Amino acid sequence: MAPFKSPSLRICTSVRVRGVLREFVLKTCANSGLDAWDSWGPKQDINAVGVINKILDAEPTVDLVVLNGDLITGENAFLENSTAYIDQMVKPMMQRNLTWASTYGNHDNSFNVSHELILAREQTWRNARTRQLVSGDDVGVNYYLPVYDAKCKVEADCTPELLLWFFDSRGGLKYQEEDPQTGKGVGVPCWVDERVVEWFEQTNLDLVNNAGKTIPSLAFVHIPTNASVAFQETGVDANKQPGINDDNPMSGQAQGWCPDETNNETCYYGGQDGPFMEAITSTPGLLAVFSAHDHGDTWCYRWDRQLPGMDIEGNGVNLCFGQRSGYGGYGSWIRGARQIVASKEQLKHSAVDTFVRLESGGVVGSVTLNSTYGKDLYFKTPKNVSHCTTCTY
Repeated sequence: MAPFKSPSLRICTSVRVRGVLREFVLKTCANSGLDAWDSWGPKQDINAVGVINKILDAEPTVDLVVLNGDLITGENAFLENSTAYIDQMVKPMMQRNLTWASTYGNHDNSFNVSHELILAREQTWRNARTRQLVSGDDVGVNYYLPVYDAKCKVEADCTPELLLWFFDSRGGLKYQEEDPQTGKGVGVPCWVDERVVEWFEQTNLDLVNNAGKTIPSLAFVHIPTNASVAFQETGVDANKQPGINDDNPMSGQAQGWCPDETNNETCYYGGQDGPFMEAITSTPGLLAVFSAHDHGDTWCYRWDRQLPGMDIEGNGVNLCFGQRSGYGGYGSWIRGARQIVASKEQLKHSAVDTFVRLESGGVVGSVTLNSTYGKDLYFKTPKNVSHCTTCTY
């Protein structure tokens, strides 16, 4: 699949539906996952696909759809059909000849499904841009996509205008593996692996050296870092960081693990996402990191200081949540998808626009992520809900 060529990139992102569909975001757009149970799931999945169709109809200039993790409710998946739900999820993009790129979430790893199996299924479709660029056991699926000016004729002769990074925060359970003593599933670490961090830092450095300049970039990862947890504890201002803030306290990477990497439910937070946080705050040109995971949080904040309880100081990178798109999982907040609009002119000023397009057709949380974000005042996001009236719960 060729890299993007766009003078103004529009991304759409979303989050989990029920069984299989969960989230989608260049202009990007995001959606949510599908379920997979016989009696609990099909109606939710139909409604989730409906959300994607409504969002894409309302945003006809989208260039890329980002599925930001929890594509499948893996706990509900059957071995013989667990990845087949991907076909249902990507149908709206195929019908519009849109390409998509995925990250994977904790629900995408379970006894009968894994990130690698979902990747293999996605790659049977020609419009999938999801790929694997980092080798190693248990590192998940990690990669980047370059975005070129539409006037670029030969990519080898051009410098990317924008880089899109996709990180695997992992989590969930190992595929087809049980603890021999307890018979329970074996947990997968829920943070970006340090080997991936090293790959990111070296690859970005190589790209910058080849270009002879800093390249603006955006990143996507399903589970947010502990920096978002720490910021939430300081208080989210509904006018300065507009969005829903109902998952409070929220959950982030490395929660539930101990510092020695044991997972026995005795520790609240192990700190293993430190290297990833160090990397995103020391990478010039990284403008924003978009996460999902917490259905009831949809705000963005500018990490420009040292947060309470943390020894890492922010450099101004924006950390954002998407909008839950699917009808699976918990919560009845109105479904939608975060839109990201990146233009060459704004990238010169280290800025991007973003807003949430709702299933109802409305728009909320429209902000510009720039040097004054966090100080500028915006309209509050109303707490609207939507329900699946035909679903069985």
